[in-house]
Amino acid sequence: MRSQDFSQDPGHIPPMNADPGGYAFGENRCVLHLDLDTFFVSVERLMDSRLCGKPLLIGGGGDRAVVSSCSYEARSMGVSSGMPVRMAMKLCPEAVLVRGHADQYSEYSRAVTSLMQESLPMLEKASVDEFYADLSGMDKYLGCWRWASEIRNRVAREIGLPSSLGLSVNKTVSKIATGQAKPDNQQCVISGNEASYLAPLPVRKIPMVGPVWSNQLEELGLGRIYLLQQIPKDYLVRLFGKNGMTLWEKARGIDPSPVIPYREQKSISSERTFEQDTADPALLRARIRSLAEGLGTELRSQGMVCGCVALRIRYADFETVSRQQTLPYTASDRVLMDTAVELLHKLYTRRMRVRLVGVRLSELSHAGSQMDLFADYSREDALYRVLDRMKDRYGRHSLRWAGGMG
Repeated sequence: MRSQDFSQDPGHIPPMNADPGGYAFGENRCVLHLDLDTFFVSVERLMDSRLCGKPLLIGGGGDRAVVSSCSYEARSMGVSSGMPVRMAMKLCPEAVLVRGHADQYSEYSRAVTSLMQESLPMLEKASVDEFYADLSGMDKYLGCWRWASEIRNRVAREIGLPSSLGLSVNKTVSKIATGQAKPDNQQCVISGNEASYLAPLPVRKIPMVGPVWSNQLEELGLGRIYLLQQIPKDYLVRLFGKNGMTLWEKARGIDPSPVIPYREQKSISSERTFEQDTADPALLRARIRSLAEGLGTELRSQGMVCGCVALRIRYADFETVSRQQTLPYTASDRVLMDTAVELLHKLYTRRMRVRLVGVRLSELSHAGSQMDLFADYSREDALYRVLDRMKDRYGRHSLRWAGGMG
């Protein structure tokens, strides 16, 4: 295969402060991808400025705990997400370990979502910290590049979170451009330059290519995207089936997938892995009640109720079973905890230790809870209002139901 020289800047990536008028997309699609940089870490630093500039790990403290997120300072020492915390601390002994605040992450994610929905014609929320938007046609108004840049600046200015941004004719190239721009920067790939932009990059930059597939391609001598671009489509299809066709297209910057408008979440869930596998019924009940209580607090913070509770159990041999139960719409801790424990009694049928338990609430709605004609809801509602105010002020675990402790 012919070698190619990619040492020169192809000149189709505008600098951060480039004149937006010079980068029009015309009749072509224009897709924005925005990713909040080290999202969990950034939120923790907003809450505690003493963490700024320090290597930071977000994760649990048990023997099985893994790193959920880490700062760029920790990454420079070889730490990565998914790595056992114990190994990460050996690589970066000066790192600060924070257990994380899931409720705060959700709050900031909702704030960014709301800001972007106000300004963008079509928004897709791909994850808690990742967004796509279709800006097609906006060249006729402010210009896609200018509008995308202003959105990113507003996220930093109004919410305080750093982010990176990519802009191109499709989702794949925009996502890759965001990764190349990180941290805290932005890139724009002009229509018609997708293939030449991707050419010098390693194949692992293609979103669908994970570590295993990347190693396979490197063993075949296809470690760079420009090498993939020279391979016939039929050959990749023979090697990888339908995925080979998709790989051939993405290597050339072809991706017709649409931006899917953001919709309300359909469920919320929480799970815990025990530090040691357990068959203690009291401990299982306490952990499940604690999970259900936390989800109830989350429901009420969003002004929502649920109509279905599901329980998941993973045994020590990794067999995973689940069961769910519908119920009148509610956000009551008492109802959610009791229902989850009832499911435990029905589901836990093996004489084997349990590794993990999880609770999921679905059929979410912003409608009010369904009332029992004979229940005294005025007192219960007042109780939850006080509980939630106390948790907001003093922290989520400042007040807990006794049944969830243990």
